[in-house]
Amino acid sequence: MFPEIIPFRQPNSTNLNEVTCNETTQDAYTITDDAVFFLRGPMVTRVMPSFYIIIILISLPLNALALVNFTCRIQEKKPAVIYMSPGVSVDLLFTLLLPLKIHYQMNASDWLFGEAACRVLSAAYYCYMYCSILLMMSMSVDRLLGVAFPIAALTWRSTRKATCVCVLVWLLAFAGTVPLLSIQQTFKIKDVGVTCHDVLYHRHLYAYLFSILSCLYFFLPLVVTLVSYSTIIYVLTTKNDHLKTTYSYKRRRAVIMTVAVLMEFVMCFAPTNGILLYHCVRLATGGSSEEGKYYLMAVCLGSASVFLDPLLYYYGSSQCREQIRSLIWWRKTKSTTTPSNTNSQTKSLT
Repeated sequence: MFPEIIPFRQPNSTNLNEVTCNETTQDAYTITDDAVFFLRGPMVTRVMPSFYIIIILISLPLNALALVNFTCRIQEKKPAVIYMSPGVSVDLLFTLLLPLKIHYQMNASDWLFGEAACRVLSAAYYCYMYCSILLMMSMSVDRLLGVAFPIAALTWRSTRKATCVCVLVWLLAFAGTVPLLSIQQTFKIKDVGVTCHDVLYHRHLYAYLFSILSCLYFFLPLVVTLVSYSTIIYVLTTKNDHLKTTYSYKRRRAVIMTVAVLMEFVMCFAPTNGILLYHCVRLATGGSSEEGKYYLMAVCLGSASVFLDPLLYYYGSSQCREQIRSLIWWRKTKSTTTPSNTNSQTKSLT
C-alpha cells in the first residue's frame, strides 16, 4: 500500500495511456525477483493475513460495543464522548474492509476486485489513520483545557464546538486521501498479477504528497499531543489543593493515558509514517526504494490501532467506564438472582 514501494520498469512502452489496468491485453510491468518473492512469499500471503484476521476478531466486538455505548447508552454527550464516536466509527468501517486486504494477500498479491475497490481500500487506510491521529490530538487538547483552564473551559468545551471539530477532522482526513481516489492504483505485474497500491507509477507526485501528509497529519499532531499531556501532568503535579487524593488519582490517570497514547503512536503510527517520510525523501532525491517491504509490514502492524483505540477510549472516558461497569454488574446480578428465583419457585411447588 505505497507508491513505488518496489522498483519496476516498463519493458515495452513508455506511454501510460497504453497501460490500462484490469485489461488482459495490457503490457505487464516487471519488478525485481526479490520483490516478486516478497509479494508472493509467506510473509505477505500467510503471516500478514493471519494478523489481519486476529485484528478483525478483536476489533469488531470492541468497536461495536463502544459504538453502542457512545450512541445509545450514554445519554449526556460530553465533548470526550463526541470525539470518541467518530473514532470508533472509522475504526469499525476500516475493519469491515479488511477482508478485501486479506483476500488480496492470500491470493499472492493478485487483486481481483477492480480499480475502484482498490482505490477505496487504499484511501480507507490513510483516512482511518489520519482520522485516529487527529482525534487523539483533539482529545488531548480538550483534556488540557479542562485541567489547565477549568473555568474558561466551561464555554470552550461545548458539545457544539466538539461536533464542529469532529466534522473538521473528517474533512481533513478525507482531503488527505482524495489523491488516492483520483489516481490509478492497480498495475499488472509480470509473475505476480494485478497489484493494488503496491506498485505505482507517479513517483515524484507521491513523494511530495506523502511528505506533506506525514508532516501535517502525524508529526505535528504528535507534538501537540505530547505537549498537551505533559502540560496536564505538570498542572496536576503543581496544584496545591486540599483534595490531594483526587489530584493524585487524576495525575496517575494522566500519566497512564500519556504512556498509552505514546505507545500507540510509537507502535502503530510512527513506523508507518517514519518509513513513509524516509521513502519519500529517497524518491525525491532519485534514490532507490528497497525499504518498501518494511513499509508493508509497518502498515500491517499499524492496523492494530483499530482495537487499541476502543481500549484507550474506555480508559479515557469516565462515562464509558460507568456504562461498561453497569452492564457487567447487571449481568452478574441477573446470573445470581436467576438461580435463587428458580430455587424459591421449586420450594413453593413442593
